[in-house]
Amino acid sequence: MRARGLTRRFGELVAVDHVDLDVPARRVYGFLGPNGSGKSTTIRMLCGLLTPSDGQIEVLGLQIPAQADALRPHIGYMTQRFSLFEDLTVRENLEFLAAIQGVPKSRTKRRIDELVDQYHFADRQKQLAGTLSGGQKQRLALAGAVIHEPELLFLDEPTSAVDPESRRDFWEKLFELADLGTTLLVSTHLMDEAERCHRLAILDRGRLVADGTPGELTAALAGRTFLIDTADPRRAQRTLVDVPGVLGVAQVGTSLRVLAGDDKGMVQRMDEALAAAGQHAGVAPAAANLEDVFVAATRGGVAGAGDREREHAA
Repeated sequence: MRARGLTRRFGELVAVDHVDLDVPARRVYGFLGPNGSGKSTTIRMLCGLLTPSDGQIEVLGLQIPAQADALRPHIGYMTQRFSLFEDLTVRENLEFLAAIQGVPKSRTKRRIDELVDQYHFADRQKQLAGTLSGGQKQRLALAGAVIHEPELLFLDEPTSAVDPESRRDFWEKLFELADLGTTLLVSTHLMDEAERCHRLAILDRGRLVADGTPGELTAALAGRTFLIDTADPRRAQRTLVDVPGVLGVAQVGTSLRVLAGDDKGMVQRMDEALAAAGQHAGVAPAAANLEDVFVAATRGGVAGAGDREREHAA
């Protein structure tokens, strides 16, 4: 999958602003960003549900949106909210989805049996979907999204309303799909989910501000993250936010986590500022995480965008 100059305007609002994407095949590719960053709008354009204001999209060798109808049999789409019929049973929902996705009748029963087994619904086939737990509903929605065995699966913040254990189980299913050859695009605002992706793009106010593997993105911040150990972290935080070059200061337990610009003099400046304020503190380097990457990318200290080399694109 490739996109060049992808743009979407709603009146005066530019929701997606000249985004370039290269999505590798058979991988989990994430879109990380806060609400309103353009993640959902981007996904809707990529799968042909929304016409771009400008730019080019190629998905599975097809030009989108011109060939969106030809693309639809090859993609699955899972929304953030549970969108199946709550007054139908688990199996009835899957039968309905098989019919509308064009699964051959000769294949339908066998395919549903496979999904019921894979997604752990063997003892719940006759249970109404509306009585399932949040995690079970998401598993059912995922089973429905792949009932026609799509080559490409779009997931729009699929686990934002489920518990951590259900989220972990859900992600295991996503990796199983990738292992079987499916390409997955997942939008999220959760850092722990973004860390699971093979590759991800960070969007902010409609713009692509970073792109790479989690390892590439965190490595680009080497030497720019610090832990501050102090007896009065709240007071130290107020001091550090005014130090030139500091991009962000967050309290983590009894310590402070500082993200700084690419300046070798940062440790000395922080030490001097804390000493001038009469605060005793220890400053130590810390390994960067994706939250640091996100802060750096969205506050102007853009993290490395990767080397732009791509695997075979979907």
